[in-house]
Amino acid sequence: MSLSLQQKLMDISSLTSKLLRKSFGRGPESCFAFANERFLVFYIRGFMSPLESTLLENGNSDNIDISRNIVMKTVLNQFKGILELEFEQDIESFYHDWNYQQNTGMITVQFENVVTQFVDRNQGAHVDLKPLIDEVDRISVLVQKKPEKTEAYFISPKIYIVKRDGILVRIEKALIAKGFEQTLMVTKDELEKSYLHRDGRFEEIFSNPIADILVDWDFHEDSSIICFVLK
Repeated sequence: MSLSLQQKLMDISSLTSKLLRKSFGRGPESCFAFANERFLVFYIRGFMSPLESTLLENGNSDNIDISRNIVMKTVLNQFKGILELEFEQDIESFYHDWNYQQNTGMITVQFENVVTQFVDRNQGAHVDLKPLIDEVDRISVLVQKKPEKTEAYFISPKIYIVKRDGILVRIEKALIAKGFEQTLMVTKDELEKSYLHRDGRFEEIFSNPIADILVDWDFHEDSSIICFVLK
């Protein structure tokens, strides 16, 4: 990774923390940015307000999800122009997810074209990406259906992402059309993560313990990002 890219990622991490603080009233304890290929991934720690902690203690994580989604739309709208200017690339989509139990989260930005390629994803990864794709497909079938397209990417030695396209089944599309997008999002989040954690053979594939599995969907594009964070 070039020094200029490293500096750019540090600056953008700092800016992200400031944007989150401005919108949520408090910033994360730490925010690290990683980039490779068409992706920019932020891994965030320590980002829970006292109100959210109270909601979580009372089993109201769905309410935290709903309120965060609303505020994140504003954050990402502000963020879009800054990142497109900085990386000189248009953004295709944003994804974000939070693990409230561990007080961690991710924001993943997908650009329309490659922004950096500091390492060959197969040589540098030391992990065969084919079994990772197969395992994600297997879990996807258990929860909904096999994606029309699944791709895996090495982002950093501790972060891998899997992008799925064409995952929604007809009933889900009908619910979205009827305005039940938020309910579907919360339900899929809970269901799919339970399968990924319980049934996934990911530690075996990575030969490493998993610190975090974060998932988000873009229902309008019928796509999803899974972010694997290794210990």
